Amino acid sequence: MNSDKDMSQMFHSEYLKLQNLIDTANAKNDMSVNEIVETYYQVMNVSSMAAMIKQQTKSEELLDKIQETEKLISKFDSNTHPKILTRLSTSVQEMTKTLQSENSTEKSKEEIVSSARLFEGLRQKMSTREFVQQYEAVISHD
Repeated sequence: MNSDKDMSQMFHSEYLKLQNLIDTANAKNDMSVNEIVETYYQVMNVSSMAAMIKQQTKSEELLDKIQETEKLISKFDSNTHPKILTRLSTSVQEMTKTLQSENSTEKSKEEIVSSARLFEGLRQKMSTREFVQQYEAVISHD
């Protein structure tokens, strides 16, 4: 996979996947934890690929595609990323408030199971929010 043509095809495929994920993130008000993680993984993957290819190629066409990709990632960093972080934070707050407001008196088995699911969802969202905040720290230092 050394030729510029091979690199270009691979990079273009990953770029399209990234563009689709970002478009989906912008269109949705509530992304699943898996969708969020997949989106950030793809941003970091394509960003790393771009940096590596940039050092190895002389192809103007490929360098132009990398520049286009860098603009897409910059737009993600300035627009989409803050929206995702805000949505995650709001969701964590709402789930926490719901759990805190539940009456701790005797609960039925169904209520206990429901609370357990809500706690698990809260744990996943909080973990994902931490992941997104770590991304924030990295882009803030660039």
